[in-house]
Formats: sequence, structure tokens, C-alpha cells
Amino acid sequence: MRLRALAKINLGLDVVRKREDGYHEVRMIMQTINMYDQLEIDIKEEPGISITTNLPFIPTNENNLVYKAAQLLMDEFKVKKGITVDLQKFIPVAAGMAGGSSDAAAAMIGVNRLFGLGLTVRELMERSVKVGADVPYCLLRGTALAEGIGEKLRALPPCPDCYVLIGKPPVSVSTKFVYEKLDASEIAEHPEIDRMLEGLQWHNLNRIAEHMGNVLESVTIPAYPVIEEIKQHMKDHGAVNAMMSGSGPTVFGLFDDKAAAEQACEALRETKIARTVFLTTVFNNGGRHR
Repeated sequence: MRLRALAKINLGLDVVRKREDGYHEVRMIMQTINMYDQLEIDIKEEPGISITTNLPFIPTNENNLVYKAAQLLMDEFKVKKGITVDLQKFIPVAAGMAGGSSDAAAAMIGVNRLFGLGLTVRELMERSVKVGADVPYCLLRGTALAEGIGEKLRALPPCPDCYVLIGKPPVSVSTKFVYEKLDASEIAEHPEIDRMLEGLQWHNLNRIAEHMGNVLESVTIPAYPVIEEIKQHMKDHGAVNAMMSGSGPTVFGLFDDKAAAEQACEALRETKIARTVFLTTVFNNGGRHR
């Protein structure tokens, strides 16, 4: 079985408070985009999970979220046979785009189908929070409001069709580092998530873009100023807005014009300030995984 694991961006990311258990309570608008890793999953007679990947630094043991996700279901349903997984990574790693979580979601879909476990996407989502906070969303996909630690999800009206320019500088950011450095009580400016929800309701890209915001930028940008440079470059080249995704360092710009998006993409490549430059679109076909 071959499956696509799609990347996500955060159109809005707010941190409401730090909880007693150390987790941060968030309010985020998540959006899937047409950039993906690919998993090929096969059944093997011997028990166990074997993973191969195109990137030498990616773990292929129980430290890989694909392994954890598959094992979670195979243990629960006492699956006697094993699987081989070939994971081809194209989503940048440690980039704020949920690549690992999306891979885990695809692995759960694959195991569920291959072994005929009969679980609905909602039942998979309930189990997947044990693997990671972003995994339930990566199973749902599309446009969604995420609350709690990211596991309380509500599907939203789809984001208006637009072009998404991705620029990832040659740095990797630890999500743990960013949240540890964030003082939730000192956040001066919160994104207007409710205004963005109105923009989605009205299918108005400019209204959504106008109220975009990510409170984690206050930690990540001072540590990596190149993020601000890429944001500004996208705005100067016609983006209706540009922002860091998740804990960074990836920046995305939204464009309502294809020609402007293509020109901005070429201009960003020429600057060499971003290692990964990729132009794509939003993914709104929620539901079936393929």
C-alpha cells in the first residue's frame, strides 16, 4: 500500500496558557498543503516492524513515530504478522510542518487497512494522541481549529484556494526548546483567531491573511533572524501575508496570484537564504487518505 503523508502549516497559532502538567494550551488554525512524504507499506510473514528511509539521520527503530504508530495498533489488535515500511521524506525535518506526525498518521491508516482492523478515522484519531499531539489533526486533514494541547479538533470551512510558498532556512528548530523559552504570561500580542474564523466562514483570503499570527515567532525569530528576512522577502514579492509555521523555522507566504507566486519563488531561490523553496497549494479534500 502506498500512502501520501501531507504537510501542514498553521494559519494562526496562539498559546492560551501553560498548564499544571507542563503542556501549553493552544488555539490554532491548521491547514494541510500539497507537499508530502510517501510511505510504502507491505505485510511480511515474520512479526515486527522494519523501516527503511531515504534520509540517513532518520531513526528506523522505536524512536520513529511511524514505528510507534504502527506498533500501537498492532499490539492492541494482536497482529501476528509484521510490516515493512519504506519512508521517502520530502517534507523538511524539524521544520514546524508536522512531517513526522503526518507519517505516523499515514502508518495508522495503512495498518488499519492492510490488516482489516475496521477502525474509523475518528477511532484512529482517539488512539493517535498517544503517539503525538499533531497526529490526530494529520488524520483529519484539511482546515481545522485545534485546541487543548492540539488534540481537540473541529473541522472548519475550507481555506480559499491560494498558492503557498514554502521557505525553510538551513537551520533546525526544536519544538521543545521553543515552548520551554516561551513565557505564556508575557505574550504581548495574540493573533485574532476569531476574526480568522470569520474570514474562513466568508471564504475571504484577505481577511484570513490580515489576522494571521504566531506567538512562537517571539521566541524563534530572535534566535534565528533569517526567518524574519524570509517573511519580509515574501511580502515584498506579493504575498498577501507571510508567517512562520509551528515552532519554525519554515516560513510560508500566501498568494492569490499564480504569476506573482512563481516570481516570488524564483526570487527566493536566488537569494539562497532558504535551503528548501517549494511552491504548492492548499489541500482541502478532507477525508479519504491515499
